[in-house]
Amino acid sequence: MKRMTAFVLCCMLASGCSIGGRQAVEHIGSPEPKAMAQIENIAAPGAEGQQLFAETAEQERRVAQTISVPPAPPVSQPEPAIVPQPTLKPETPKSNRSGQTKAPSVTVQKSQQIAGKKLSLPQLRAKYPDAFRVSGASKERNIALTFDDGPDERFTPQILDILKAHGVKATFFVLGKKAEAHPAIMKRMVREGHVIGNHSFRHPLFTKITVDQFAQEVEQTEEVLNRLIGYKPKLLRPPYGEIDEEQLQWAKSRGYVIVNWNVDSLDWKNLGEQQVSGNILGHTKAGAIVLQHSAGGDSQDLSGTVKALPGIISKLREQGYGLVTVSELLHLPKQK
Repeated sequence: MKRMTAFVLCCMLASGCSIGGRQAVEHIGSPEPKAMAQIENIAAPGAEGQQLFAETAEQERRVAQTISVPPAPPVSQPEPAIVPQPTLKPETPKSNRSGQTKAPSVTVQKSQQIAGKKLSLPQLRAKYPDAFRVSGASKERNIALTFDDGPDERFTPQILDILKAHGVKATFFVLGKKAEAHPAIMKRMVREGHVIGNHSFRHPLFTKITVDQFAQEVEQTEEVLNRLIGYKPKLLRPPYGEIDEEQLQWAKSRGYVIVNWNVDSLDWKNLGEQQVSGNILGHTKAGAIVLQHSAGGDSQDLSGTVKALPGIISKLREQGYGLVTVSELLHLPKQK
C-alpha cells in the first residue's frame, strides 16, 4: 500500500500535475501517518526521496516490459451518407399545363375543313390567283371579247369580218380538232391580229377525265396550234369552264394561265340578237372578260351573236371602254 501510494504520487508529479501534495492525498483517500510523512518528503526531496524516485522509475520500466498494450484500432472514417436526389419531372409546356390545347387559327380551321375535298372554282381562283383568271384590272377600263369552240366555216368567218370592219382585236379559244380541220381560218385569225388560246382537242368536261387524259387534250392541241400559227398559246380555257386542282397544277407547272370569264352572253342557247346584247351590255364593266361563241354543234344557231356583235362593239366604245385581247387585258404574253 505504501509503495502504491508513492507510485501514484510520483506519476502525478512526473506528469506536471498542479495539485499539491496534500490535495493529492485528499483525492485518493487518507493514507497512514508514515505514508504521509513519506509524501511530504517527496514534496521536498532529500536523499530518501531521491531513492524513492529511483525505485518508482524502475517499477515503471518493469511494468512496461510485461504489459503489452495492443495498438488502438484505426479509426475508420464513416462513409459519406448518400443523399437521394429528387427525381426531376419533365417540365410540362405552359400551353398544356391546364390540360387544354390552343385552338387553331381560323385560317387553319378553314384549311382543315376543305382538306381532302374538291375545291370549287372560286376557291381555286383564290388559291391560285396568278394562274386562274376571270377578269382584268378595272382601273384601265378595258374589256376583252372572247369566242370559243371554233373555228368553223359558217359563223367564224362572219365574226372575223365584223371584228375587222370595226378594228377590234379579240381572243379565240379554239379546239385542236377544228383548228386542224380549218387551217386557213386559223392563219387568218393570226394575220388579223387576234390572239389564240387552247380550248382542248375534243371539248371534254375536264373534271370527268383523268389528269393524263387532260394533259393529252392540252398537249395535242398545243402541237396542232404550234404548227399552224407558229407558237404555243399561254392561255388555256377549260371546256364549260370546269377544271380541278390537280389539272390546274399541271397546267400551271407548264406555263399556262387558266382564263375563264365573268360575263356570259349565253349565246350557246340559240338566243336572239336582243337577248345576246342584253346579257353582255347589262353586266359588262371595266376589266370584264366576255364569253361568246364562234362555232358550236350542228344544231346550234349562233346567228344572234353575229347580229348583236356590231351593236355591242359600238355601245361599249360609246361608254368609254377599250376593246383588247385577253393578253393585253391581263398583261400576259400570248405564247409560253
